[in-house]
Amino acid sequence: MNARPCGNPARHCGKEAAMDEDDDEAPPGLPAGTPFYMTPAGHAALQAELRALWSEERPKVVEIVSWAASLGDRSENADYQYGKRRLREIDRRVRFLRKRLERVQVVDAATQPRRDQVFFGATVTYAREDDSEVTVTIVGVDETDLDRGHISWVSPVARALLKARVGDLVKLRTPAGPEELEVVAIRYPAPGAA
Repeated sequence: MNARPCGNPARHCGKEAAMDEDDDEAPPGLPAGTPFYMTPAGHAALQAELRALWSEERPKVVEIVSWAASLGDRSENADYQYGKRRLREIDRRVRFLRKRLERVQVVDAATQPRRDQVFFGATVTYAREDDSEVTVTIVGVDETDLDRGHISWVSPVARALLKARVGDLVKLRTPAGPEELEVVAIRYPAPGAA
């Protein structure tokens, strides 16, 4: 699942929907019990979203629902109906975030001692067979953002690149058949960088 995070707590994200009912699964394509790796920035973003939903947005919606309920007939009260629906969405997302944050394993790529190989958090430039170059950063499942070149560590490209070194040729399985990628550069954040 490489859907981009929607970034909007008011929208029901695809990844959340898939994990909503059974969050005890491993990341897609990996054995059960595999941790949810995440960068420090991604972890902080999930914590901030949880705080905003629980401490700011939910109390406001509860207030609106209480006010709407006091008006009488709830069956035709749009504020009440929408508010109850929004409360369910917030509570569902809060449950998802709490479960995810319990299981997340934060990996700071700035502390990576083996900077000559591709590991979680690396920014990798690779050449494709058509000589075009692509730069990607390998991040957690919840941090995927294709517009910024952030790919999940469980994506086929990341899995092909993991443990490779500059100059290595790796095989990527694609629907059109295997493609060979050459690792051109590997970068990690500077130690102490956030």
